[in-house]
Amino acid sequence: MKRIALGLEYDGRSFHGWQRQKGLPSVQMVLEEALFRIAGHSVNVRCAGRTDAGVHALGQVVHFDTLANRPETAWVRGVNSFLPASVAVRWSREVSDDFHARYAAKSRRYRYLLLNRGERSGLWAGRAGWFHRPLCLEVMQKAAEFLVGEHNFSAFRAAECQAKNPVRNLTHAEIGQEGDFFFFDFEANAFLQHMVRNMVGSLVYVGKGAWMPEYLHELLLAGDRTLAAPTFPPDGLYFLGPSYDSALQLPMAALSDAHTLPGGLSKLR
Repeated sequence: MKRIALGLEYDGRSFHGWQRQKGLPSVQMVLEEALFRIAGHSVNVRCAGRTDAGVHALGQVVHFDTLANRPETAWVRGVNSFLPASVAVRWSREVSDDFHARYAAKSRRYRYLLLNRGERSGLWAGRAGWFHRPLCLEVMQKAAEFLVGEHNFSAFRAAECQAKNPVRNLTHAEIGQEGDFFFFDFEANAFLQHMVRNMVGSLVYVGKGAWMPEYLHELLLAGDRTLAAPTFPPDGLYFLGPSYDSALQLPMAALSDAHTLPGGLSKLR
């Protein structure tokens, strides 16, 4: 038995999220079906971080166990030949039996891409969020500082979130701007359901002048989801991927490919 790790990128618009759901298309479903064609047996794939419906990924990492003896190219080009155009395997590595894509991850990184102009986009539809009123970068940056650290993020979790503990350690929260695009970069040990989209929604409220930056600190203390802004759409959310111990030597392509999104690598560690 071998354990294989894969790096994936996908456009989430065609899927009802990562996880298998009865009667609905998911990334896990199409990947496991493609892997079956190469491995010759059913496989159970585990991912570094589940993504919701409509959310994209540049650096999703998964692992699975297989009895098949295949070269790395088979797990990349071979699997890709059976995947829809919106999903692609970027790399493959054989890993030790104790590697786990989720539990070995030290942190996870997300970027939310927001188009800020009066008119919606045709080219970026489904791939970037949109807000029509002008936003102030400086006040949103000040507000984001209150989010950094270990906090109870109950004010920013979905009502249906099943996490037992709402405490997360957000180690990085930065906002930048390139032309009409704002990009919101976050890194944490883990994220609650809809946490990034809810933080972006509240930061936008600050940016449009509805709230003072300090209000985000009050939200953290109150821990009340009803006091925060509405959830932002999934369109502009990208899972850049997890970070692992360098000794694993896994090629994290998302960090070199993030320049394909407005914001580039200038603010991404």
